[in-house]
Amino acid sequence: MVNKAKLNYVIDVGLGISFLSVFITGIVKFPDFLQYFGITRRYIPVQGLSTIHDWSGIIMGILVLVHLVLHWKWIVCMTKSFFRRGGKCGR
Repeated sequence: MVNKAKLNYVIDVGLGISFLSVFITGIVKFPDFLQYFGITRRYIPVQGLSTIHDWSGIIMGILVLVHLVLHWKWIVCMTKSFFRRGGKCGR
């Protein structure tokens, strides 16, 4: 059995890396963004950036789903306690 804390750590690191990848490539691909820095699109491999952007987004989506599955009991418990007064969730 895999240690749950280590699995959460690996998933969170993967989420962080994929988020940064999507964020940075999205900014670089943003229309007219490069113009402000005097960079033309011929110096940037836009097709390669699009591939990285797309696959990073898919990986991030999968990791978010895994993250939600791993924390589902906690999510349900917190949602119930949110709508009940004095409701508490145990670990």
